[in-house]
Amino acid sequence: MKSILITFDQAYSERIIEMLTHNNCRGFSMVEQLQGRGSKTGEPHYGSHAWPSLCSGIITVVDDDKVDAVLEELHQMDKATERLGLRAFVWNIEKTI
Repeated sequence: MKSILITFDQAYSERIIEMLTHNNCRGFSMVEQLQGRGSKTGEPHYGSHAWPSLCSGIITVVDDDKVDAVLEELHQMDKATERLGLRAFVWNIEKTI
């Protein structure tokens, strides 16, 4: 199993949840208001007067065979609107209870 951490502009929220549902990734945890700044491009998301937008994050644990499809759909979303900001990180899950 793999864990996917997705950080994104709040404008993506519904689309990402729909994409997870479409790919049969049922379980996830979401934090709706995160502050941050991308490491390469994009605007900061601080929720301030100068930088009013915020980002969100979703973490999900999925079967290995679902990872590539999820990452590809996320990549297509990001390419369509790069300035919003969307990143995904994957790592192995060693054990679950």
